[in-house]
Parts: sequence; C-alpha cells; structure tokens
Amino acid sequence: MATVDRFRSARWLRTFNLVLQAVLFFTFFAQLNYLARSHPLRFDLTQHRRYSLSPETLSWVQHLPRPVRIVVTIPEDDNSNPEVRGLLSEYRHATEASHDGPIKIEYVDVDLNRRKAEELGVEQPNAIALICGERRHVMLVDELYVIKNKERAAFQGEQVLTAAILDVSNPERQKIYFLAGHAELRLDDTARDRGLSGLRDQLRVRNFEVDTIDLTVARKIPADASLLVAVWPQSRATPAEQELLRQYLSAGAGRLILLLAPGVSASALGLEDLLLDWGVLVDDDVIFDTGAENVTDDGDLIIRSYDPTQPIVQAVLNNKVWLRFGATRSVRPDPGRALGSGLNIVALIGTSKTAWGERDYRAGVMPRPDPTDIHPLPGIEPKDSLGLAVASERVAVRDNLPFSVRGGRLVVFGTGDLVTNARLTLAGNFDVFLGAVNWTTDRDNQLKIPSRPIERFQLSLSAGELLNLRYTLLLALPGVAAALGLLVYWTRRR
Repeated sequence: MATVDRFRSARWLRTFNLVLQAVLFFTFFAQLNYLARSHPLRFDLTQHRRYSLSPETLSWVQHLPRPVRIVVTIPEDDNSNPEVRGLLSEYRHATEASHDGPIKIEYVDVDLNRRKAEELGVEQPNAIALICGERRHVMLVDELYVIKNKERAAFQGEQVLTAAILDVSNPERQKIYFLAGHAELRLDDTARDRGLSGLRDQLRVRNFEVDTIDLTVARKIPADASLLVAVWPQSRATPAEQELLRQYLSAGAGRLILLLAPGVSASALGLEDLLLDWGVLVDDDVIFDTGAENVTDDGDLIIRSYDPTQPIVQAVLNNKVWLRFGATRSVRPDPGRALGSGLNIVALIGTSKTAWGERDYRAGVMPRPDPTDIHPLPGIEPKDSLGLAVASERVAVRDNLPFSVRGGRLVVFGTGDLVTNARLTLAGNFDVFLGAVNWTTDRDNQLKIPSRPIERFQLSLSAGELLNLRYTLLLALPGVAAALGLLVYWTRRR
C-alpha cells in the first residue's frame, strides 16, 4: 500500500512540476514582451537601419512648434507598403514621450468610412495627409519611393515625410505670387485651355499660399514673396516693372519662374535684358519636328530628353514618363554670356535631334528647316538638341567670404500652357513644374537624409523541388518531431 501511495505522490508531484514549468514559461515570455514594448531602449540590427529615424529627424520632430496629425488612407489589411507602416510607427514612438505627443497617426479606409474621409478632406486611397490647424499637406504613397523602370528602387520616405512635417507645422507658409497686368493666365479661371484653377488647388494642397499681384499697381514686390510666377504674358512690362524684377532677383536673391509661349519676342515683353543678365536666350521661333515618334496626332511635342543631374526633372525621370508640350519656343543658355559671372546655367529639357526652331512661322507656309532657323550649336547644352527649359542660379563668393551665399534662381519654360487645366493632368507636366517650384523655394534640399534601398528576396524552385519542399514540410518535419517524442517517451518508460 505504501508503494501505491508513493507512486501516486510521485505522479502528482510530476504533474505539479509540469504545470509549474508551463506557468513559468508563459510568465517569462509575457514579461519579455512587456519589456520589449515598454522599455525605452530599442536596437535596429537591420543592414541599412531601415526601422530607425536619423538623428536629424529625431532632433526636428521632438521639438515641433505645433502638433501634427497624420491621416493615412491605406487599408488596415494592406501589406504592400511595409516601409511606410514601419516609418510611421517610428515617428509615433519617437514623439510619444514628448509633451502632448506632437505626432498623431490615424488610419482611415476611404471606402468604409467615406464620411470621415470627406470631413478630413482626404478622399483618395493610398494617400498621406498631414494636418496642423488650418494647414495641410497631402501626398501619395508613391512619392515616398524612388521609382526606376516603373519599380520601387529605394525608399526616401523619411526625407519626404520629415520635410512635409516641418513645412506643415511651421506657422509661416511660403507664398507664391502669380504676376498679372499683361494678359497672363489667371488663377481664378476655370477654363480648360487658359485657366489655372487646377494649379492653384494643387499648390494649396502642398501648403503653399497662392496670390496674384499686378506690379503696375503694387509698384513693389511684397516682402513675403517666396516665388514669382508669370504664365504666358502677352504685353510689354514697363521700365519700372523691369527694374523691380531685376532688383528682386539680383539684390534680393529672389526666385522667378517664367512660362513664355511663342508669338511674342522677349524684347517685345521687355524681358530681354533681364534674361540676358541671367545668361538665358529666348528665341523668337516655334519648335517643329519631322520625327513621327516625336509629335502627337494633334501636334504636341513629345519630350524625352532631360538632364539627369537636375532635381527639377527627377520625378519625370524616375517615373519614366514623357512630357507633352503645345506650341513651344526654344530656350537655351546664352553662348555669348560672360564667363566668371557666378551663374550656373543648365538646359533642363531638350528636343529630339530632328527638331528645329522655325523663325518664319508667321509666314503661313509649310515649315521646313533651313540655315536661317534655330539649330543646335556645337558645344552648347543640350547636346544635339534645342533647349525647351533652362534653370539659372547665381552662386558666388561675395566680400571675400570663404563660402557661397544664397543667390537668385530663375527657371524659364518655352511654353505657356504647360500648367493649364487641360494639360495639368498629362503625365509629367505638373511633376516638372512642381520640381521647378520646389527648387526655386529651396524645398528640394531642406534635408540631406539618404534614401534606403529596398531589399527583395526571390526563391526560384522547379516543380520537382517545390514538390520535395512540400513533402518535407508536411511529412519530414512532423515525422522528426514524432520520432523525438517517442524517444523521450521510451526513455522515461525505462
């Protein structure tokens, strides 16, 4: 009887030991998960630190002047953007210990919660909206990636998102003035061919303040002007206006974007001296092209030539899209400009090799290239083509300082209807104009956070190898586990 009691006691003791081990095992992992969630020390062991914010970003977001609300319209069950979700969680973690939590992140499904999406003003899926008081900045998820050959090559989300957070949380908005008074295209015009209402809305969404100014009435350029834009002027600027623009660009290190359609020469617009002072030559011609692949059925030019080193055209290059220009004139660096003037002049966009600038376009005859027309010049960029857009920047050391100081920037397009309501939706048109806006307002270089490569892993198996893998997972691994269990059981029985 004593043997039976001892056997029962040993069995209960063994059962209690197993239960205690299970409880300790569960407690250990529960405490481990609690520490991993609440402990302030976190380590990123990935190769490119893909789940860590840079010290520059941390220093900015932890001291934001106002809290920022980030609304993401990515569905909860969508796992196609793991980099975006990981980055947003890092922003939340970096600021949750700060006062009031400067960054709040919220996911909204625009299909299931349409009313809330409309209230927030974010009705497009796969978008990110940054809201701070009355200010907002909306971007698409694809803007966080570097696109090459229509594939995501690198993730630049931290740079783009941090710059947008700083911009929207800043109480001061950059202001863009569109010039008026010379029959320029208007921001309040909703017409398809001549209206700029779509451009106005797009700039406001990107947190720019947009207004119109007539220098013949104002007689001075406002101090809060971050950028001036003139779209398709038709009449001559007065000498007072010319002097205002010259002083604004040179002495005031101002920024100006000109969209000049053919039909009116630069001298007739009163801009010839200003453009020559900045090393830009605007020809009185119209671009024609004999290549069938370079012209659409309705006569638009198809543009494929860009300077790959310039940030203004990076979005067009990354997305591998073509630009479509209507009536266009040639715009190129002035070959006779003085060297050593501190100007950095780049031809951003070029024609094909079969294009030329027709000078005699007013004669009403069939355009044909001849020696009197505008042709590419040897040694002048763009090579073997005519320029359609030029960027000029004045960067020079002044007063014997050992560094360069901020100078003026000028971008000239040889077309006037690039950003009209009808053309704004064409692939690449708004991208290249927005690139010019970002470059002139210094939005392109606020942060120097490198992009992170996207790691892809692909397993290629033949049908036989896939069958062997299936049998291994279904039979071999469970069989090994069963054999080990039987071995332990047999050992304990003996």
